[in-house]
Amino acid sequence: MASDEFRLVSPQVNNEGRLPRKYTAEGQGAQKHISPPLEWYNLPDGTKTLALVVQDIDAPDPKDPIVPWVHWVVVNIPPTLKGLPEGFSGKEEVYSGDYAGIKEGYNDFKLPGWRGTKLPSHGHRFEFKLYALDEEVKLGNKVTKDKLLDAIQGHVLGEAVLIAIF
Repeated sequence: MASDEFRLVSPQVNNEGRLPRKYTAEGQGAQKHISPPLEWYNLPDGTKTLALVVQDIDAPDPKDPIVPWVHWVVVNIPPTLKGLPEGFSGKEEVYSGDYAGIKEGYNDFKLPGWRGTKLPSHGHRFEFKLYALDEEVKLGNKVTKDKLLDAIQGHVLGEAVLIAIF
């Protein structure tokens, strides 16, 4: 991997690419549905904002064998940030200071923010995709993956992907 490559990592995803239970619905007590920490490096020149989409790319649907299931959408992340801390999602107090302007969108559970899942079988791939954009995204009150992907067409300077297994 080139040292100047735009990349996305999580200090909590181990060397085998495993996502710990506390980031899913299978955690214990208060240690579940916690958004994982993320870090990014080497933003493309001209990046004005970042957007994140996290989805289970192995999610089954009775009508179609594989339909990605959205777990998290985050828009208008300032390029001055180097990452999002563990437990960022849903904490209103963190949306000030450096985090002002960040908006969490709706996942496929029809809830805003991060939401883990209880899987029928393990081994699913969770794709964390970070988009470097040349302008801020204006999507109104209900941000979704589909609205985001439509809005960023022609504005993506780069993409960084992290795959975690659960």
